[in-house]
Amino acid sequence: MNSKRAIAILCLLVLPAGFTGIWRLQRSIDRQLSVLNEERDEVLLRSGKMMKLLSLEYAPLMADVYWTRVVQYYGSKGERREQNLDGLWPLLDLATTLDPNLIPAYRFGSTFLAEARPVGAGRPDYAIELIERGIRENPEYWRLYQDLGNIYYFSLQDSQKAAEAYDAGSKVAGARLWMKIMAARIAERGDTRQTSRLLWTEIYQSAQDDTVRENAKTHLILLKTDDDKEQLDRLLAEFAKKTGRQAESLKELVSAGMLRDVPVDPDGFPYVVGMTAQAELNPKSPLFKLAPLYRRF
Repeated sequence: MNSKRAIAILCLLVLPAGFTGIWRLQRSIDRQLSVLNEERDEVLLRSGKMMKLLSLEYAPLMADVYWTRVVQYYGSKGERREQNLDGLWPLLDLATTLDPNLIPAYRFGSTFLAEARPVGAGRPDYAIELIERGIRENPEYWRLYQDLGNIYYFSLQDSQKAAEAYDAGSKVAGARLWMKIMAARIAERGDTRQTSRLLWTEIYQSAQDDTVRENAKTHLILLKTDDDKEQLDRLLAEFAKKTGRQAESLKELVSAGMLRDVPVDPDGFPYVVGMTAQAELNPKSPLFKLAPLYRRF
């Protein structure tokens, strides 16, 4: 009886330690496997042409697989708010090497690359390289010129090259008339909020990828807040001229009969007067945190 009791006590002491040891061993194995997988992926990602030779007639299928990995990689990084998207370009390079006609990889991949961190990879240079490859491989697809123009316009603020890209695209068979109009508008007026709104609206309406559409929607919402703040700043300046002092809040404009109510942003949060006596987004608004991440115009 005593021996059974001793064995039970011994098990109670030994088993937890054993399970702990097994758990630690498993974690160590998982870490080593993760490193091996990363090394394997690194080798594959550096060997696009080799992968194409090995894939033979299955290259387009493999390209689809790697394009799916691009979407998963970008999405998972976004969910975790990670700023390191260094693996994005190698994956896109591989996918488009395997299938030079993989249009979504060029179009949406360039958007992921061009957007500033932490929204995107902050690499408009890679985005341009990707799009120019797409144009070489698919010269009849005019929307790639649209994407190239967007990168030059939004990410690099190069109005001249943006206009040139839209103009070149307008000459491709089947291109929409607005490509020619946009080229002329940018060449004439340069970088304006009205031009940006037209471009983001076109991106939102034409994009088939939900992430790209959501990105365009955010830009359009923030452009709306820029319009609101500009109008409020005019009223604040008028109030200061009439009263000889700066308004401390927008409620003062309501009391002066210059506003019916305190205006709110698209998320329903009232605008505020900042330290510079100009209208600003409410710090409590979700748009307040988004605004610095997106360049609207």
